[in-house]
Amino acid sequence: MVTSLLASVALPVFAQDSTALSANTSTELQTITVDGKTQKDTRGYQPVSTSTATRSDTPLLDIPQAVNVVSNPVLTDQAATSLDDALANISGITQTNTLGGTQDAIIRRGFGDNRDGSILIDGLKTTIPRAFNDTVDRVEVLKGPASTLYGILDPGGLINVVTKKPEDQFSATVYSRYSSYGAGRDGAKAGLDVTGPIEGTDFSYRFIAEGQKADYWRNFGHSDNWMLAPSLTWSGEDTKITVSYMHEDYSLPFDRGTIFDLTTGKPVDISRRTRLDEAYNITDGHSDLAKVSIDHDLSDDWKLSLNYAYSRNEYSDNQARVTGYNAKTGAVTRRADATQYSTMENHALRADVTGDVDLGGFQNDLLFGASYDESDTLRTDMLRCKTSSNFNINNPVYGRLAACHTVSASDSDQTEQLSTASIYMQDSLHLTDQWILVGGLRYQYYDLYAGKGRPFSANTMSSGGAFIPNGGIAYKLSPSVSLYANAAKTFRPQSSVGSYYGNLDPEEGTSYEIGTKLELMDGLSANIALYNSRKRNVAYAESVNGESVVKAAGLVRSRGIEVDVAGQLTEHWQMIASYGLTDAKVLEDPDYAGQQLPNVARNTGSLSLAYDFGEVNGRGDTLKMGGGVRAVGKRAGINNNSYSLPGYAVFDAFAAYTMKFERPMTLQVNLKNLFDKTYYTSSIGSTNYANQVGEPFNVSVTASVKF
Repeated sequence: MVTSLLASVALPVFAQDSTALSANTSTELQTITVDGKTQKDTRGYQPVSTSTATRSDTPLLDIPQAVNVVSNPVLTDQAATSLDDALANISGITQTNTLGGTQDAIIRRGFGDNRDGSILIDGLKTTIPRAFNDTVDRVEVLKGPASTLYGILDPGGLINVVTKKPEDQFSATVYSRYSSYGAGRDGAKAGLDVTGPIEGTDFSYRFIAEGQKADYWRNFGHSDNWMLAPSLTWSGEDTKITVSYMHEDYSLPFDRGTIFDLTTGKPVDISRRTRLDEAYNITDGHSDLAKVSIDHDLSDDWKLSLNYAYSRNEYSDNQARVTGYNAKTGAVTRRADATQYSTMENHALRADVTGDVDLGGFQNDLLFGASYDESDTLRTDMLRCKTSSNFNINNPVYGRLAACHTVSASDSDQTEQLSTASIYMQDSLHLTDQWILVGGLRYQYYDLYAGKGRPFSANTMSSGGAFIPNGGIAYKLSPSVSLYANAAKTFRPQSSVGSYYGNLDPEEGTSYEIGTKLELMDGLSANIALYNSRKRNVAYAESVNGESVVKAAGLVRSRGIEVDVAGQLTEHWQMIASYGLTDAKVLEDPDYAGQQLPNVARNTGSLSLAYDFGEVNGRGDTLKMGGGVRAVGKRAGINNNSYSLPGYAVFDAFAAYTMKFERPMTLQVNLKNLFDKTYYTSSIGSTNYANQVGEPFNVSVTASVKF
């Protein structure tokens, strides 16, 4: 299977002109790296600089804010397949309601939800439901408020997925991966990544493709998706223009997980592989993302950047939704639902001017910018059918609840339209070689419209503006140690398509943070942060008469400590590790005051080590091995804290052997959840009937060839 897939994917590469291939093989093989041109931003596991925090390439020690980076070598060694895999390496992060595994849903420092605009691709907001695929080069996490530079966000921060770009030297990789979850649940994936210059021109190209077919690890279900991503860069004397496109088709299980019994506080006593829905629980869709990036040097000191992204996601899904459970009899009440012809579109445009200038004898790193974002969501036909209690966990029989075909007029045509326009500026003032002051201000205007129903009823019609400031200071004790502090505000308009609560007040937050950044030794970086955030009018989901509606809490506080370390321990050892302590609770609310926020773990931690043996024989073959643990503490499963998801620790391991042929070939084995731990990654937060089950022990074998 692996060999045939590898051969099929390799055909486009072998089809290239043989002269061009041979000309590059002898001269370029020694310079090819798996992570492309990322050495300026990372060195192996170690983060070095970032543009996410300042919109210009800045050393991490000079930024008065916590920034964590999961580099390409980490993603490769761990065989990461999702954003959750990548972010397991970062402190203070947990999963929340993933809409049955169909959406990225990340909590940062106690705040976050699916579709909350916190996951950016190359610094721009999109509608892509799952941002992680083979185009990803690295993942950067900007902790704390980022609204001054990026607009509507939570105090927890943002996640920036940085994609691979065309390079001016030829390289190519083809791979094939086979994975197994036992019980006959297997999958196969293949991919291609080729980049290089177009000879005789100022253009370089990149083409990335992947395809996957896999059985779902639970007792039924199947995933089938493929992705194509071409990109082209033109490099002039003072200007660089990159145009990229990504298209993905996907079909995957819509799986809400399992039930927690409120009488025992534990999951119902069934196999973790047993699903409580039906075979038609599937989400089918396709996503498109087109981006244009223009960088122009206005002078030696000033640079203009223009960035635009258009994204579109269309999908339909069916589900047998669990709405009730009888603990005495084991009977499960279910309702057949469906969302048909849902479309989400987003335009994101920003222009930045950055420059270095001396004012009054002080160096100033200046940023001036403007942005415009427009999102439009329409869920056309919402299907709702009657409930049925003919399913029992003690003797599950499928096929007794037919898929729904009845359109609910009152719940259809769910619409949300949000447009925002902003201007902003920021200055990093270097008072001395040691002291750096950072201050910024954004003016944000928004126009929000939402509603639903046939005939249509507009429930949210609001507009307004706000000034969003931030400030920070960094003090460099030495070239390898800095102390920092920051304070910032956030502002987030919110809507509800239902008429139960009417207009919701905007969320407003304030956050304070102090910390230190260290270069512990040559090649090892660390960040330690203490923070305190408060946010009013926090939106959360609640079930009212069987319908999920949005409500706002009065005041929520999140505070904690975070430690992140990444880089080179010795010549052969590499490490990435994290620990986060998060205390997030509702301070003021008539219903939930004093309660912990759902899915926010008080403790999170991770440790991954890799040992590079280097050359292991006289032929130049190399070996790298490693492993680690990812742990998440107990979390509230629901708003009223009536049950909790238990904490867990999951262990992983890998080994990669590279054979130095004319075209190097690597065989890599990854073992995940080595001890086959049963664990639960998240709940939906509004009921005890939907709790995501973590993957059991699984093994993947990857064969890749470089050209």
